[in-house]
Amino acid sequence: MEEIGDYPPVPRGLLPESCMLLRTVEQVRRLSRIVGGFTLLLIGIVMLITPGPGWLVILLGLGLLAAEFVWARRLMDRIKHEGNRVRSVVWPYPKNAPAKDSAESNEPAET
Repeated sequence: MEEIGDYPPVPRGLLPESCMLLRTVEQVRRLSRIVGGFTLLLIGIVMLITPGPGWLVILLGLGLLAAEFVWARRLMDRIKHEGNRVRSVVWPYPKNAPAKDSAESNEPAET
């Protein structure tokens, strides 16, 4: 098996034309992920100002770009971490909340 650059190893039985076709298809997929990711990222930024789910679209765009770029993966992880931190401050979830007694929940409501 022969390995060339960033491409996976090519089995010896394939003809050069089919190897070129496989590489071309992979390059087209990669290019479409990059273009789609940047497009979603820009649309999401616009949606932060205009009505729409801006953060959701930004995360989708970063998800596409994270498949190709390390910086996008790091930025997406940082946004997730900060989002979880903000959520825990705004909407705290008590971990050791006492459970209600079953006798209290079965009492009839007073009218």
